Amino acid sequence: MKKLVLFVCLLAAVACTNAQTQPQQFVPPAYIPEYKILTTDSVYVTPANLKKDKGTVIIYFAPDCSHCQRMMFELKPHLKEFKNVQVIMITFVTNQAIKAMKTFARDYGIDKYPNFTIGTEGYTYKVQQFYHVATTPYLAFYNKAGKPVKYIAKEPKTEDILAAVKKL
Repeated sequence: MKKLVLFVCLLAAVACTNAQTQPQQFVPPAYIPEYKILTTDSVYVTPANLKKDKGTVIIYFAPDCSHCQRMMFELKPHLKEFKNVQVIMITFVTNQAIKAMKTFARDYGIDKYPNFTIGTEGYTYKVQQFYHVATTPYLAFYNKAGKPVKYIAKEPKTEDILAAVKKL
């Protein structure tokens, strides 16, 4: 009986140890996701609109997200450093999505840069599901060949974003 109790205790200890291991971090597939976003100009844009000879940054954000606002506030003085990449900013639907996106683009100077595209994916949530976005902002960096270079799934540091952009 003592051996049985000892065995059950040992089994429970092993189970508890395994339960505390960190889950594997999700790594998206190695390509740019299919998306169809409605821009602030009421035009639909897809990956077919991307230039083949430029790196791409996809930013999944929410216009009312304080982390997204802070990220853009800190990036605003550095937006010229993005001149050689195309930036696709995608949000999910809200009741006032177009108005909120226009305000966001104006407030952070995005509307002055033609290489920035901002739009909503509407109720599809395809991009959100593709990246398994749990919090915003979420950033994905792709080189000129469309291959992933880096993903940032937590609140990004400005220097990490700028360093990733330079590698594109």
